[in-house]
Amino acid sequence: MSESLRNDGRVWVPLKKGDKRKPHEIPENERDYYLERKYPSFGNLAPRDISSRAAKEACDEGRGVGPSGFGVYLDFADAIKRLGEDTIRARYGNLFEMYERITDEDGYKQPMRIYPALHYAMGGLWVDYNLQSNLPGLFVLGEANFSDHGANRLGASALMQGLGDGYFVIPYTIADYLARTKPGKAHLENPEFKKSVEDVECVTKKLLSINGRKSVKEFHRELGKVMWDNVGMARSEESLKTAIKRIPEIREEFWKNVRVTGSGNDLNQELERAGRVADFLEFGELLARDALNRNESCGGHFRVEYQMSDGEAKRDDENYSYVAAWGFQGVDKEPELHKEPLVFENVHLGIRSYK
Repeated sequence: MSESLRNDGRVWVPLKKGDKRKPHEIPENERDYYLERKYPSFGNLAPRDISSRAAKEACDEGRGVGPSGFGVYLDFADAIKRLGEDTIRARYGNLFEMYERITDEDGYKQPMRIYPALHYAMGGLWVDYNLQSNLPGLFVLGEANFSDHGANRLGASALMQGLGDGYFVIPYTIADYLARTKPGKAHLENPEFKKSVEDVECVTKKLLSINGRKSVKEFHRELGKVMWDNVGMARSEESLKTAIKRIPEIREEFWKNVRVTGSGNDLNQELERAGRVADFLEFGELLARDALNRNESCGGHFRVEYQMSDGEAKRDDENYSYVAAWGFQGVDKEPELHKEPLVFENVHLGIRSYK
């Protein structure tokens, strides 16, 4: 939401730490329009990764707003004064309505509160040029595959990837696959497919049998805090090593102490959530390992050790122009790194600046 709204909205936080006054009580000279200050050429239209990182820095400094202290203001007062409320309603009315339904606050009369977050994990399942994974018969489309999401270095266009895969690739590749195979019972007898079904059934039974004392949501929050603090919008070697040490500890407790109610026979949302969190625990650790492997800052991946004197990302195109495809080697075993080179024939790689 905030990306489109930043066309006309201004982002700010109080200048003073711990300022709990309501936004209309804070005068202009006590506000920090930090995107306009840090990036005067782009201001509030600075890219998502930069804007989110700057918002988190403001929150970490103790200048965040809202009950949690993790928000920043998105203010339309100037735009409404300049363009009129009718114009803003015509442009963003549906988004303002969504915001009011969620918060019970009128964004036309007071600043919205938005929160910094990672937009993409920049990963996905490995696929070949037919969009087929290493599991025969399993095709992966859009953001779910890794093809344009260069393992945290490239930030692909989700809409374009979904449309490209859906309209132009999969109708031909899956049709060819189906023409060459015999779908039906024989197809389901594929050894890899059968093994994956058995693995899922095994995980389901195990989750239902633990009967621990902590809810799935508690583990989810705990993992989220580790990722936010150590693997999120800005990372360091120290923070990533902290995460790589901590996540397996959370995972070990999860498989001993998670509480999942209900059964595996009916639609069980708690069981579904538990399965997702189990996946997140593995994926979170992999994200941390991938980030630790890259001694550079680029795109959605920002290592604090690798930045220019003005704070811009410091890339290393010579050593990291590749897609990292991590191969699963088994439970409790480190994944294997496979590198697929990124070749740019028509676009010159250059370090960007939004100053």
